[in-house]
Amino acid sequence: MATLVLVTRVGCCLCEGLEEKLRAAAVPFEAVDVDLDPQLLARFDLEVPVLIHRGADGERVLPRFSPRLGASQLAGWLTQQGVH
Repeated sequence: MATLVLVTRVGCCLCEGLEEKLRAAAVPFEAVDVDLDPQLLARFDLEVPVLIHRGADGERVLPRFSPRLGASQLAGWLTQQGVH
């Protein structure tokens, strides 16, 4: 089964906004704090929030989503990305 992972950081307003939009769009995801995982921290420190799609064909970092777009646009964008 495919998983959508949100790489986030406590206190990051962009991260919190994206998490709210994912919840509003009823998109299932797993949140991972970048500061608690040394490998993710080395890879994404200044880039959070980051969405990663983990599927049968491997792991793919999704392009950055504009924080100006709403939950319905996020759901449509995720569909275009082949997430759900």
